[in-house]
Amino acid sequence: MQEHLPDGGIIRKLWSGETDAYRDHLQRLDRDSRYRRFSGTVSDEVVARHAATATGLGVVVHGFFVDGLLRGAAELRLEGSVFTHEGEVAFSIEQPWQSHGVGTELLERTLLTARNRGITHLKMQCLANNERMQQLARKFEAGLSFDFGSVVGEVDPPPSSMLSLMREAINDNYGVASAMLEAQSRLFRPL
Repeated sequence: MQEHLPDGGIIRKLWSGETDAYRDHLQRLDRDSRYRRFSGTVSDEVVARHAATATGLGVVVHGFFVDGLLRGAAELRLEGSVFTHEGEVAFSIEQPWQSHGVGTELLERTLLTARNRGITHLKMQCLANNERMQQLARKFEAGLSFDFGSVVGEVDPPPSSMLSLMREAINDNYGVASAMLEAQSRLFRPL
C-alpha cells in the first residue's frame, strides 16, 4: 500500500485536532506553491483562517506525512449544503515532494472519498500556467476548460459500492495505525 511514495511517506485523513499541522504546512509552502494553491498572494493570517475551517462539515483533508510532519494535502469541500452532489478539491505539496507521485495518490484518495459521499461532480481549479495540476487532472481523465486565466478540471466519480466503502475503511484504519506508530516512535527517539 503506497510503496511508491517518497521518503516513506503515508497518506491519511487529517483529524479534527490537526488544523495547526495543516496551517503550518500551508505556511511552509514556497512563494510559487502558495500562489498556485490559493490562485493569488495571501497572507499568513488568511492561510491560518482557511486552515481553521479544514475540519468543518463537508470538508475532508487527506494529508501526505513524512516522519509525522504534514508535507502535502488534498482538500475536498462540498459546494453548497451537505446534501449537495458537487465538490471541489485543492492541492498543496511542499516543493521537495512535488513531481514524485504525491499528487496522484492524494487525488486517488480524494476521488474515493468523494465517491463514497455521493459526490457526482468534482471540480479542480488552477491557474492557466499550472501545468502540473493540469497534467494531474488529465491523468484522471478530467475534462479541462479555460476560464479567464484559470483552468477548471471536472471529474464525475462513479457511484459508491461496497468495495469502494471497504477500500476507504481500510485506508482509514491503516492511517490510524500508522499515525499511532509514528507518535509512539517519536516518544522513544533520542533527543
